[in-house]
Amino acid sequence: MLLDLLFMLLDLGKGGAVMGAGIGAGLVALGAGVGIGQIGGRAMEAIGRQPEASGKIQSVMIVAAALIEGVALFGVVLCFIIPFVY
Repeated sequence: MLLDLLFMLLDLGKGGAVMGAGIGAGLVALGAGVGIGQIGGRAMEAIGRQPEASGKIQSVMIVAAALIEGVALFGVVLCFIIPFVY
């Protein structure tokens, strides 16, 4: 059944590329949201354990979140470019 669906998507031409790009962009955004949520949660746990290190933990958290956002932005842009190339 999934193989038949895959073959149908391949026969759609540009429609399949657009649908794949939309699904990919959604997955990238979902992954980035989960990743940043994990970073924030773990940082709050670490600050709760060692409040005196909150400045260092916060700065590292912000850098890591910015890196995840950069990768997510690259992924979304790539997903939106795919239908125009195909």
